[in-house]
Amino acid sequence: MILLANAGARPLRPRGRGHSVCLCLVCVQRTGVLFSQLRARLRVNEATLKALRLPCTFGPCLWGGRYFSSEKEPVENSPATPMLQHLVYKIKSTGPITVAEYMKEVLTNPVKGYYVHRDMLGEKGDFITSPEISQIFGEVFSQLGSVLKKCDISIHLVEVSQKLSEIQALTLTEEKVPLERDAGSPVYMKGVTKSGIPISWYRDLQDVPKEHSFYVAHEFFDVLPVHKFQKTPQGWREVLIDIDPRVSDKLRFVLAPCATPAEAFIQHDETRDHVEVCPEAGVIIQELSQRIALTGGAALIADYGHDGTKTDTFRGFCGHKLHDVLIAPGTADLTADVDFSYLRRMAQGTVASLGPIKQQTFLKNMGIDVRLKVLLDKSTEPSLRQQLLQGYDMLMNPKKMGERFNFFALLPHQRLHGRSHEINANQSKPSPSPVAGFSELTWQ
Repeated sequence: MILLANAGARPLRPRGRGHSVCLCLVCVQRTGVLFSQLRARLRVNEATLKALRLPCTFGPCLWGGRYFSSEKEPVENSPATPMLQHLVYKIKSTGPITVAEYMKEVLTNPVKGYYVHRDMLGEKGDFITSPEISQIFGEVFSQLGSVLKKCDISIHLVEVSQKLSEIQALTLTEEKVPLERDAGSPVYMKGVTKSGIPISWYRDLQDVPKEHSFYVAHEFFDVLPVHKFQKTPQGWREVLIDIDPRVSDKLRFVLAPCATPAEAFIQHDETRDHVEVCPEAGVIIQELSQRIALTGGAALIADYGHDGTKTDTFRGFCGHKLHDVLIAPGTADLTADVDFSYLRRMAQGTVASLGPIKQQTFLKNMGIDVRLKVLLDKSTEPSLRQQLLQGYDMLMNPKKMGERFNFFALLPHQRLHGRSHEINANQSKPSPSPVAGFSELTWQ
């Protein structure tokens, strides 16, 4: 499913004895906040923030984003959710918290986290992802079968949500083969898919075997915790979350009175006046890059995002509608657009990167138009034909998901330039090998 060559191009093939391949899904239809147990080694913690605080008043944070400033809204009580009560107690005990810490608590707190104990997908949930919009999205990756049909395949899901892992097991595994469960083990659940492929569940990427692997991260990186910064006359100041002094159970944004450690992730030549940085994403990209460079394979990242151009993108979704990120925490999804330029920097040249390119272009390169025609030709029911066309429009229309969703890839350098002998200064550089989705589809 991940990175296959288009017609006439050399495919990605597993190397090593036995031609075994590990398919590591770093999100299946946004299977929750995967890797949330992977601790970002550079993230800000409470002790550091407390040590840096100065004896001055935190000022309210005002900026131009539609979803962020609560100062212009009427003062009203937020529904007193268990998560809100937990956060209020936490802030009273330690002081204002970073947006990153807020996202981590709201989304993955083991007791009250949004992703941990609920199914938020589908029409009855808070959002719908590409694979649910149309069957065509998954079918354009059918080339995977031709590349991996002679390989020993195993599937590894990194999933921290108990609820979603149960849904995945119910959907994917063979009922006649009982699941193996061990809550205390790094592999907390094992089974066999309906097609006979071994499948395992983990809470941490670090526990997945380091073998030749294809990694898929679909709407995963956009829910990792971000630090938000605002440029001020005194320099960059981090946006924190505090209790509104006017209403005891209402949260508000404030600016830190001095520099905070996460400021180190801001580029020295940054020209934007508001930025979001995600250290945890950098840690994961570095881990994936090292794995791919060491054992081969590739990673495909599909998400909402930009190439280092956007500013404030932090927002919430509840019932398929935008939701104030500070109201009723724990009842809505929180997300921030992925900065693909940051992911590219974090790969640090260890592997090659491609993209980001728009979903419209990627799916067209993968042959979605051809697949749609085949399905329409085989369909005799008007309702099914209409459903196919509506799904195609949602995926490809630039005003819908066509230009809002992006694809980004990591793969070994030799995959692009072949394994021939090194090129000296007098030789011309070879043309890159085509990579499915990122190269125009050609027919031979």
